[in-house]
Amino acid sequence: MAHLLHIDSSIRGEHSVSRRLTARAAAAWRAAHPGGMVTYRDLGKQPLPHLDEAGGLARLTPLDQHTPAQRASWELSEQLVAEVQQASTVLLGLPLYNYSAPSSVKTWVDHLIAPGIAFDPATGAGLLGGREFVVLMSRGGGYGPGTPREGWDHAEPWLPHGISQTGLEPTFIAAELTLAPATPAMAELIPLHEESLAAAERSIDGLWAPASAAA
Repeated sequence: MAHLLHIDSSIRGEHSVSRRLTARAAAAWRAAHPGGMVTYRDLGKQPLPHLDEAGGLARLTPLDQHTPAQRASWELSEQLVAEVQQASTVLLGLPLYNYSAPSSVKTWVDHLIAPGIAFDPATGAGLLGGREFVVLMSRGGGYGPGTPREGWDHAEPWLPHGISQTGLEPTFIAAELTLAPATPAMAELIPLHEESLAAAERSIDGLWAPASAAA
């Protein structure tokens, strides 16, 4: 049975563009997979605990030597890895905060890098590959070639490397200049924002559309 893991991470609630995009994508996925299952996780409302001194070394410590804190940390990693394992499609909303990924997404990735369940420690082979991983990005400014802040987006380049040990390979769809409608100094960029958002929505609508409908 098809199974979607839908993850949001924005802290902007109903004002979030990334949440708007993931909601559209989740609706398109449901329409294409009648009867499919959906698991939802909201990292913006319920962030995961960062790896800390008490429990973070669980991934480097034999299971029979775990302290209570390490055991709890490892069990959370097992739960998060299991959510990915059960999914045929992983959908992640990724806003750009301070030119990088939200710390909640970094923490999710840190928990997924778990030897023996997300990758083979002997060979380094990822164990979570072979499933679709769609990342829907929202960027308040413009970071494309020739813009003043070209290269300042450190989220999209980071994620494929950060998650690479697991075998997951992200596909990105992005909407840019999302702050233009609410920022007077960016008013002249509103048409470019609207074009970027419309293009992202078209890409989302084509993700699971039948070939004849997408043609």
